[in-house]
Amino acid sequence: QIRLVESGGGLAQAGGSLRLSCAASGRTFSNSAMGWFRQAPGKGREYVATISPSGSSTYYEDSVKGRFTISRENAKNTVYLQMNNLRPEDTAIYYCAAEGPDGRSYDYWGKGTQVTVSS
Repeated sequence: QIRLVESGGGLAQAGGSLRLSCAASGRTFSNSAMGWFRQAPGKGREYVATISPSGSSTYYEDSVKGRFTISRENAKNTVYLQMNNLRPEDTAIYYCAAEGPDGRSYDYWGKGTQVTVSS
């Protein structure tokens, strides 16, 4: 089992930065692709970024490319999302997720951390 706990959310001004952290417990963290997703009020869950198990490959949703960076530190069982040049439309609950053992879906989810960006 993998358990995920997000932290680092809060209030930022447009153009500001936040760094989210996701602390994972479980023996399989280093073997799991990880992702960040978000859900804004009245909208469905949206993909933000993913990172391969080793951290060698990263992928981003178009609207965050060049602004957000996903990274991981497997020795600490932690994945990060550095968010720069924040925009009000980035306001959402941000969720950390881990792929399941079949590598086909994200089976493990944190409870989320709120990010609010003011204009």
